[in-house]
Amino acid sequence: MSESQQYSSDGVSSSISPVVGTSRPKLAKKSKKGYRRSDFYRQSRSLHAWLSAFAFLALMFFSLTGLFLNHPEWFESNTASEEVSLQLSSDQLAQAQALENPADWLLQTVRAETGVVGRFKSAELFDDEVMIRLASPSGSTDISVLLESGEIAITTEQATTVSLLNDLHRGKEVGELWRWLIDISAVIILLLSVAGYVLFFSLKTRKATSLWLTASSLLIIIVIGWMSV
Repeated sequence: MSESQQYSSDGVSSSISPVVGTSRPKLAKKSKKGYRRSDFYRQSRSLHAWLSAFAFLALMFFSLTGLFLNHPEWFESNTASEEVSLQLSSDQLAQAQALENPADWLLQTVRAETGVVGRFKSAELFDDEVMIRLASPSGSTDISVLLESGEIAITTEQATTVSLLNDLHRGKEVGELWRWLIDISAVIILLLSVAGYVLFFSLKTRKATSLWLTASSLLIIIVIGWMSV
């Protein structure tokens, strides 16, 4: 492109070169605001990853103990039983006889004299005999106290390793902390499964296969359950 001529007031010409290739600066594209499907899938993957550390351990434990529970014939059921006899002193016997419900006091006395297995489950009074039952996954204890003579008979049954695991699996005779652990494990495994299904169905090329597998699995579970009741 040729230069244009411009004359000043004194007659001297000057040349001005035109600006070539200039254009207005491009405006940056505004990102779309709002919650997108990709955000949902990304959060599902993060949730699945964070929950996996705890959930997989819980799944392995409850799967293994569930297998043990379903096949008790695989293991020997020999439990160690121990019998111990105690005698209340005359002062202790008089104190027990003076109480309307001596079960709690007698249990504290027995615990101070010898180690017993289990937590308090029940107590009954039959005429002059107090029966106290203790139970826990580690074993059970039956305490019989004759209020007439002060004789105490203690029978303790120690749990085997398999029976201990089975009781933990079922939440039988467990403490409050373990019950909370079972509830928390159930919620986390449920969330992990939901997040996994979300990722499963996010694969567009396999969505039909995902639906078919889900429907088939649900049908098999329903049929087996129906035939088993």
